[in-house]
Amino acid sequence: MARWSSTILHPALHSWREELPATFVRVSAYLCGIGLLSIAAAELFQSTPVIEPINPAHRSEWIAIERPLAAFALDIPEAAGVPASYVIRRNVEGGGRKDILTMGEAQDAAPFLEVEIYRPGRELGHFADTDDDLAAHAAEAGAIAAQRQDEPLQSKFGTLSILAFDVTAPALRHCLGFLRDFDDPTAATPLLQLSGRFCQGSGYVGRSTLACALDRLTLLAAASEPKIGALFAHAELNRHFCGERDPIIAPTPKYKLLWQALATRPEPRRIGR
Repeated sequence: MARWSSTILHPALHSWREELPATFVRVSAYLCGIGLLSIAAAELFQSTPVIEPINPAHRSEWIAIERPLAAFALDIPEAAGVPASYVIRRNVEGGGRKDILTMGEAQDAAPFLEVEIYRPGRELGHFADTDDDLAAHAAEAGAIAAQRQDEPLQSKFGTLSILAFDVTAPALRHCLGFLRDFDDPTAATPLLQLSGRFCQGSGYVGRSTLACALDRLTLLAAASEPKIGALFAHAELNRHFCGERDPIIAPTPKYKLLWQALATRPEPRRIGR
């Protein structure tokens, strides 16, 4: 039987075998070129991706100071056992300081007293209008039916602007808000604001009761601020001691109304009822 030699092939087969690698290379090059053009076109004509705006985390203007060193005191012995707190807040930008003293629970029907002493730093050059500030403080407390009192409150710190208002959450409470600015540049007093509120669940807080409560606000330390020391020293000269030094009303001093009798004090009758 005759053998077929591997070297004897049809000329057409020889041509196809020799051209196959070159054809494969050309096709691959074409495909790569088309792929590169597609990628370039996609990059060129694609729409700009939508980037969600990044909202910065809310940073409070005021921060609470851990382990605050008290500069003021609110000494009411007859309120022994009543929850009390002392908080100091610093302004992040200007360095101002707020000392906030409270006695009682803000959400309770029992008497609640809050006193704030604000000493501004670089964040404030002067205080706003007294009525506006007083209304803003009451609004922060959730005030309704606010009634500006024409007659100011007389206290050992001088005259205080006051605002009567009600708070309904979680229950009805009657409050007296108070505020006094010390910002006279010609006087030997510091830039300071004294404000706060006195609330209770039944009856209305009397002016004398609030004045008696503020009578107990004293200074503990202000070595770096002699003007504050002078302010409180002058206030002590005007202290009424809640009627204890008055021979007429000394047997029933007003301070007893703060917590012992105030909670059960009946609401006064209104004219026209």
